[in-house]
Amino acid sequence: MNQLDTLQIFQRVAELASFSGAARQLGLPNATVSLAVQQLEQMLGTRLLQRTTRRVQMTGDGEAFYQRSKELLDDFESLRAMFRYGGKALTGKLRVDMSSAMAREVVLPELPAFLERHPQLEIELSASDRRVDLVSEGFDCVLRTGTLDDSSLVARPIGHLVQVNCASPAYLERYGVPRTLEDLAGHKLVHYRQVLGGRSPGWEWFDGKETHYVPMGGRVTVNSTETYDAACQAGLGMIQLPLVGANKRRLLDQGLLVEVLPQYRPAAIPVSLLYASRRHVPARLAEFMDWLHAVIFPLTREGGMQV
Repeated sequence: MNQLDTLQIFQRVAELASFSGAARQLGLPNATVSLAVQQLEQMLGTRLLQRTTRRVQMTGDGEAFYQRSKELLDDFESLRAMFRYGGKALTGKLRVDMSSAMAREVVLPELPAFLERHPQLEIELSASDRRVDLVSEGFDCVLRTGTLDDSSLVARPIGHLVQVNCASPAYLERYGVPRTLEDLAGHKLVHYRQVLGGRSPGWEWFDGKETHYVPMGGRVTVNSTETYDAACQAGLGMIQLPLVGANKRRLLDQGLLVEVLPQYRPAAIPVSLLYASRRHVPARLAEFMDWLHAVIFPLTREGGMQV
């Protein structure tokens, strides 16, 4: 094992605060990971990680070494890419996270063409509606919709996705078509919460300056975009969601979903790419993020999407 491999192992252990977690992500035996860190500490003549039965954390020397080694590996990645990257020589693996709807309806249909151009590149795609921890879970970048929390991550805005209000024909036949905000008192909303145990604040609408909410009843709360869409199509209530992807347009075009109260839509929702703050971004990550931006931007309000 060369010293660059050893540095990568140490970085992953430090970021995850776990030898076993690093071994799983790197696809290595636990013993190999432990030995690599031990040999690194012996070579440096200092302890980098403090190990107990419950946790692993960096020492003061470990913190300093982690920052410098991170810069070193980033510089090496940039150096290695200088002479071999001509738009087709990307190698290695990228670990990416995004919502299941974005993956299914937008990214995956376009991904074969990208991988065809870069046959030596591998993609690990996590598609869920939970907010992953980019650093501790070892992701290279995440595609996130909604308002961003303050963090040390770098945010690359892509645009804003238009949102629409939808109901199924069966629901409208049973409860009628709402035409004013006052009509919502006689209707039901499918509530969406990433973490179950509460309800959404109700019907959301944007007047051009600020967002307002109208409390609404509803007997079903879900925590994934797939079940959100399915609950609406089953007639369980109305939903509010980004209009993105061919499937959403197909459902509307075929009348399987019907837009309601278009004058009371939610605000367009921001979509951004997040990645770790680094002086140098690996060529494979930079190329992938540029491609992802190019795929998603035309679907945003800024990209000229008309509804």
